[in-house]
Amino acid sequence: MSEKIAALKGLLLTLKQREYRFITPTPATHARVIAREGKQQAKDLRDVFGWSLPFAPGVVDDTLLSFLRGADMLEERGGEMLRSLVRVSSLEDNFFLHSAFPTTRSDSVFFGPDSYRYANFLMDTLPNLPARTHVVDIGAGSGIGALTAVRSLPPLKVTLTDINPLALELARANWEAAGFEDAAFVECDALSGVTEPIDLIIANPPYIADPARRAYRDGGGMHGGAMSVRWAQEAARRLESGGVFALYTGSAMVGGDDPLRNALLEALADFDVLYGEIDPDVFGEELEREDYADVERIAVVGVVAVKR
Repeated sequence: MSEKIAALKGLLLTLKQREYRFITPTPATHARVIAREGKQQAKDLRDVFGWSLPFAPGVVDDTLLSFLRGADMLEERGGEMLRSLVRVSSLEDNFFLHSAFPTTRSDSVFFGPDSYRYANFLMDTLPNLPARTHVVDIGAGSGIGALTAVRSLPPLKVTLTDINPLALELARANWEAAGFEDAAFVECDALSGVTEPIDLIIANPPYIADPARRAYRDGGGMHGGAMSVRWAQEAARRLESGGVFALYTGSAMVGGDDPLRNALLEALADFDVLYGEIDPDVFGEELEREDYADVERIAVVGVVAVKR
């Protein structure tokens, strides 16, 4: 284990011992909360590791500061003020490291309401599957998909892939802090670095068209749906009969139609597909953009596809 991973793991375990809890809201809600009077400087650990507020020495004790320094995740601001470069969110008994707010960097690791919905989707879906031997979490980010999978299924081989090295570092720390050891963390695009047979692929790709082209957010063409289609095509090539592709993503509805659904059904022509809306209207603020002028709403959808 590298010193950085050890420090991040120590940070998570210490916060857990201190009964820290924080549920991460949408970026829009986060911005509204920290704009309130009295929210310009951290007063407690939730302000530091949840709301990403700058803090004065003494708000965070030496143990936690040593972990932040050891992971190179402590920013020194003007005067004596400091700031954590990671947030920590809780989901039941698991803690997840991800990037501090605002997530403007190109290598930001995102966690938010979609992460909770994705975990719920997997918890509803995976226990109904026959036993699996190898699950791959594509674009794993914080690793919430892989952790949910390993808790929902009998013991199996787990691989997490991401193009972002920082995401894989945070995911590994989250994984080990949750009490797991055996997993492969592969820096690659989708499945390109995975050579072993796979019988379950899970994915929560970015599904917004992001002008800044941030990897965690930009889903490409089709108003952000292109990456979901490409990953479905890769899953179709790699899975054998009985293999399962479980996809949580978003679809931009145009003129009452769902272009993503049609594209996914074409990509998964050799699969039995269940497709349904999980939330009919998310990220409504995106509709104010010119490139979303023809979009009526963005829906969160879940896909469970079994190869025939």
